Amino acid sequence: MARNIEIKARIDSVESLWPLVINIADEGPIEIIQDDTFFACPNGRLKLRAFSDHDGQLIFYQRPDSAGPKQSFYVISPTASPDTLRQSLTLAYGESGRVQKHRTLFMVGRTRVHLDRIEGLGDFLELEVVLGECESSETGVSIAHELLEKLGINHHQLIEESYVELLARLPGKVIRQTANR
Repeated sequence: MARNIEIKARIDSVESLWPLVINIADEGPIEIIQDDTFFACPNGRLKLRAFSDHDGQLIFYQRPDSAGPKQSFYVISPTASPDTLRQSLTLAYGESGRVQKHRTLFMVGRTRVHLDRIEGLGDFLELEVVLGECESSETGVSIAHELLEKLGINHHQLIEESYVELLARLPGKVIRQTANR
């Protein structure tokens, strides 16, 4: 499986961080609209990411919940029919949540820098430092810390939960659980 080091932080606004990211970016900005549907999965996390009616990805991943940089293992499977795949997975496993986001992607070296605007939550920074096959996670953690420092992100801004978990904790939020039992 592919690996990266991930870290998320709550930010005041995408606009406030934009100038700092653009100054260090090698590529970008690339604007991406994402509709992520999460499914019950006992061995990790399973989500369907839809970009459009005819373009999506089924993503399985494993990573711990912690506020600092964390290693994530993942497998991505492209799909040309995300809507019917979502329906099948919902019937088979149950939907555990949905996250809609406007993501702006930049590349800084081998790090994907995401400026995310999450519907219902606000603005976030997410870093994904891509690791080589035999590379230690410490190398990625070091790169993530350097980028956080360059972007002026403080430790208290880091979050451990995923976006779907943050949304589920909102007052009055009901997570739809559909399963064929």
